Amino acid sequence: MKENYDYIIIGSGFGGSVSALRLAEKGYSVLVIEKGKWYKAKDFPKTNWNLRKWIWLPTFKFFGIMKMTYYRHLAILSGVGVGGGSLVYANTLPKPKSKFFESGSWAELENWEKSLKPFYKTALKMLGAEKNPKFFDADDVLKEIAKNNGLEDKFDTTNVAVFFGEKENQKHKDPYFDGKGPERVSCNFCGKCMTGCPNNSKNTLDKNYLYLAQQLGVEILAENEVIDVLPIAETGYEITYKESTKYFAKTKKIKSKGVVFAGGVLGTVSLMLKLKESSLPNLSDMVGKDVRSNNEALITIVTPDKIKDFTKGVAIASILDLDEHTHIESVRYGRGSGFWRTLLIPSVNETNFFMRILKLVFSIIINPIKWFKIFVVKDFAKHSTVLLFMQNLDSTLRFKKSWFRMSSHISKGKAPTAFIPEAHKIANEFAEKVNGKPMSIFSETLTGIPSTAHILGGAVMGRNENIGVIDKYNRVYGYSKMYICDGSMISANPGVNPSLSITAISERAMSFIKEKE
Repeated sequence: MKENYDYIIIGSGFGGSVSALRLAEKGYSVLVIEKGKWYKAKDFPKTNWNLRKWIWLPTFKFFGIMKMTYYRHLAILSGVGVGGGSLVYANTLPKPKSKFFESGSWAELENWEKSLKPFYKTALKMLGAEKNPKFFDADDVLKEIAKNNGLEDKFDTTNVAVFFGEKENQKHKDPYFDGKGPERVSCNFCGKCMTGCPNNSKNTLDKNYLYLAQQLGVEILAENEVIDVLPIAETGYEITYKESTKYFAKTKKIKSKGVVFAGGVLGTVSLMLKLKESSLPNLSDMVGKDVRSNNEALITIVTPDKIKDFTKGVAIASILDLDEHTHIESVRYGRGSGFWRTLLIPSVNETNFFMRILKLVFSIIINPIKWFKIFVVKDFAKHSTVLLFMQNLDSTLRFKKSWFRMSSHISKGKAPTAFIPEAHKIANEFAEKVNGKPMSIFSETLTGIPSTAHILGGAVMGRNENIGVIDKYNRVYGYSKMYICDGSMISANPGVNPSLSITAISERAMSFIKEKE
């Protein structure tokens, strides 16, 4: 490692990876610091029962690719490792509808739909997006539900970052970057996308943006976490970091002329809230505000029947637009990945706590045999599918710094809720068709706190520092050569999986940085 870099990027997810490649192409020296581990296809857990490789919980020496974080108003699922969320996400790359570009704190800054159009195109190409070519059991049921509700024209296959090729399990030389990328293997539809693709078919960031960036000299420092960013006169910044996989790690320092925060909402916002009280006092008071989820509900349908196999296919193969606000996707895990069964209880759509508990108990009492069969199914992944409901209806939270970590607070609108009537209606229809039952994570049924894999905002765009943390070029107000390129910059509710939008907006931000002289 050098003593000085032109740019240090904190995090290696979608925004960080884009920044690394585009800055390197412009001639800058770049270091990416990532708190997670390097994972190759052979390193991923075979199932999500291997918690040491699946869950990020460093206190217990679990250094996996997924992190679960609970707050007062949300339970958040996020990715950790070189490649960030791309390691654990469901590959899905939808473009939001027009409302996303016309609402929120960024709306007046630009004609975003027009401005971002070429960058969405670039992002789709770089991520190797293809239309999913095959439907399997869970998708067929969702399609049937669409037809029964007069929504057959609203049902579609997903755009996914997966290499399919012409035949399953075939090795190919780089199919994307004229031979500059790594060898790939065509997808075999094993359903293991979210526990880490073991087949070298998923287009994770270490196979495109980061892979190409390394060829241009970008260095990646894994298993290290940034704890301080200190401005140094006119020369740039001093970055303090330490190893993230050791209990008692010594701090180290390194210098750079510029910084890109790309650690996601939980990384970037948490660090900025801390640094606003010390090293970066000029940060906007908007840090931590305008935090959004996609107003989500996650309902798992479990059936004791042995006829169907819900593990076959890519993680998310189909999507249904239930109405202008609501989107539904069927999500799968691969064979043997049944860890979630330990956290699930019957799903109940009831806002009153006491009535909810009564309905929960009553649902088991009136059908004990079926519930027993569901709880003891042999291969939980084979017998279950997760229905992911997302809405672009807007409500916001605020994260504040507390003595231990961030805490969540209601900002405006209603609090996020696990009780979305449309979600439970479709979930019950799906369950009826497969002779199953709907289940939810215990925290949702007992407390009403919803889960989300798409936490966004907290460092949004605005016309000045009173409205946003960054300007329309992703530059941090109050500091030179400091950028934010991750989910925390998202300034409105996309209502769909946000990875493509994070990539496109980061591409646009990097396009404005001049070539190194």
